[in-house]
This record gives sequence, structure tokens and C-alpha cells, in this order.
Amino acid sequence: MRRNATLGLSAGVMLLAGYGVFAASAWPWKAALFPLAIGIPMFCLAATELLWALLGVPEKSAELAELELTTGGGAGRRILVAAGWIFGLLAAIVLLGFSISVPLFVFLYLKLQGKESWILSVVLAAVAWVFFYGLFDQLLHLPFPQGWLLALLAS
Repeated sequence: MRRNATLGLSAGVMLLAGYGVFAASAWPWKAALFPLAIGIPMFCLAATELLWALLGVPEKSAELAELELTTGGGAGRRILVAAGWIFGLLAAIVLLGFSISVPLFVFLYLKLQGKESWILSVVLAAVAWVFFYGLFDQLLHLPFPQGWLLALLAS
């Protein structure tokens, strides 16, 4: 049963991603960049999952792995922690804007959740900011608006 669901989901994601890439290929480059950057890797990952479901892991091993995830202590807690990080990022984007929220999220996640060193956390947060700012603001000229809190403080 699980294998059929995996096959169906993988095929559906492949169809949607393929359609997105096909449709975006006729758009101007700036408009098509985001759908292409998301759609192509999504299609490849879904194709990999489809092949894995067809040729890969025996059904018994998949059921055992699923059983370990659901009965292992703290599965519900891990889901809540992940959801908390996601909603925290979304709240930060709304309040502070993308250019502050992305590096702040990377830093806090690495430091608090990943328990990484200060140096690695700061360096990777700076890399995230440079990449984000350089790609969207400088290269593509798509500056994101300020968050609500910063807009309120600026006025």
C-alpha cells in the first residue's frame, strides 16, 4: 500500500514540476528563473523517488523504518520543533523582511538546533545573506520589501 502511494505521489509531483518547467520555458528569463530553479530539481528528485520506489528498498524494510519513526520516542516532539522553526521563519519574514530573516534563521537554527560553533554559525549566516542579497537584489534587481516592524520603525 505504501509503495503505491509513493509511486502515485512521485508521478504526480513529476507531472506538476514538468508542466511548471514547460510553461516557464516560454516566459522571459527573469520571470522564468524561479519556476525553473524550483521545478527542475523537484522533477529530478521526484524521478529519483519514483525509481527508488520501483527498484529500491524492499517493502518490509520500508515498513520497519516507518514503524521505528512512529514508535520511536519523540517523533511528535520532532514534528512540533520542525513546525516551530518553519512558523518562526515565516513570522520573521513578515515582521523583519527576507534580507534580515534568512541569515537570522540560518544563524539561530545552526546555533540553537544544530548546536554548531559560533564561528560556523556566523560564517554560514553571512554566506546566506551574501547569496540572498547578491542573487535577488544585485543580480536580479528584485529587492524584497521591508517587514512590517521595520516599515513601522522607519515611518
